Amino acid sequence: MPTLSKKIRSLLTAYSKWKGSSINRNILGAAVIVAVFTGIAKIVLFAKELTIAWQFGTLDLLDAFLIAYVVPSFAINWIAESINAALIPAYVKAREQEGQISANDLYGAVMTLGIVFLTVCTGLIVVSAPVYLRILASGFSQEKLRLTLNLFYVVSPVIILSGITTIRGAVLNAGERFAVPALIPVVTPLMTIAFILIGARALNIYSIALSLVFGQSTEVFLLGLALKRHGVKRSPVRYSADANLRQVIRQFLPLVAGAFFMGSTQLVDQAMAASLPAGNVAVLNYGNKVISFPLHIAATAIGTSVLPYFSSVLARNDWRIARQILKRYLKLTFVIAVPATLLLVHFSEPLVRLLLQRGAFNEQDTKIVADVLAFGALHIPLYLGGILLVRLLSALRANHIIMWSAFLNMIVNITGNYLLMKIYGVVGISFSTSIAYFVSFSMLLISVKIIFSRNRLNND
Repeated sequence: MPTLSKKIRSLLTAYSKWKGSSINRNILGAAVIVAVFTGIAKIVLFAKELTIAWQFGTLDLLDAFLIAYVVPSFAINWIAESINAALIPAYVKAREQEGQISANDLYGAVMTLGIVFLTVCTGLIVVSAPVYLRILASGFSQEKLRLTLNLFYVVSPVIILSGITTIRGAVLNAGERFAVPALIPVVTPLMTIAFILIGARALNIYSIALSLVFGQSTEVFLLGLALKRHGVKRSPVRYSADANLRQVIRQFLPLVAGAFFMGSTQLVDQAMAASLPAGNVAVLNYGNKVISFPLHIAATAIGTSVLPYFSSVLARNDWRIARQILKRYLKLTFVIAVPATLLLVHFSEPLVRLLLQRGAFNEQDTKIVADVLAFGALHIPLYLGGILLVRLLSALRANHIIMWSAFLNMIVNITGNYLLMKIYGVVGISFSTSIAYFVSFSMLLISVKIIFSRNRLNND
């Protein structure tokens, strides 16, 4: 009778054969792996949010932390994710056309420049914090503002640490090793839960801030071990400005500009919510967190799995396959996401009540958070479809289109916030986000159709 280990090996072998039979199965297999492990990470992350809600509710302390963390979070999305999207296409191209040694050299160069760049940016953000936090937290008292500033100083190293984890995870994903980068994010929320349960009485709200720093440091270490295991090495000081590195830099600049515009929507939302009565920042955050649970799993699975394959087929100039991948997965995304979104909207209130209503979180909080959830959830299909389009444009090295789409998203979001929050309060801010994603998705889709049409004409 076969042992359990033999059965598992047999299943893994059968799965590898099935997955390797076509590029669509490769993508689907990668998406399943990423979704499963990201789902595990998100369950732990949501357990962290439940712990925070139980301990802090919608108190002023949590408002202070959320505003303190919004700029580091913005910087992480602004800088680190841009490095990710710029690195993977160049890394795949270097590996396929020049070999693993060239790809390792590119990784070392990007890591070195990335750490320097992130350190400089963090320094500038820290020095200017007393100025912009007064603007972001314009409705805070002096005592609450002072707490916000102190919390910001504690969490600021997370910018550099998250950049390193993003780069290391990107290299693993480029090598089609998706499991470890998808699962590693469980570390930080687990530490947050532990810090709150053990140290909240002594550290109060600082327990959350400190856990982020310790958690990200641990993730950096574990991803380094994973890279070493797979034979990816780098020199921390030796690099040359070759064509691969120049490509990463050229693609990084419009991406970082686009990420700045896109990330500013969260920054603007939080700042405008802070101008409303106390507690609205926390309300907006809770609503967004409930949305982000399914959304982040799906977005990570889609974005992580398709970019290496888009990069690979376009490195071979195979436009037909790229078009087929886009059509297939865009259709699949909407077929799944639209019904799921309608269910989420319909059951928003009982879902929030089930997940969050306990301790300091009361019935009134449930009703307003449910409204924020329902109006914000409308953008889910558009956001996921946009991820596919953005990844294709990154593989095409057409990141300037992403930049202008993100700029349009920011303008529509600010305008919508200003108009709708006067009528619906914090719920209007959430609805404005959905409208902005509709506009930016439409622009991305039109741009991709134009690119494919031009390529078809050139081939004819």
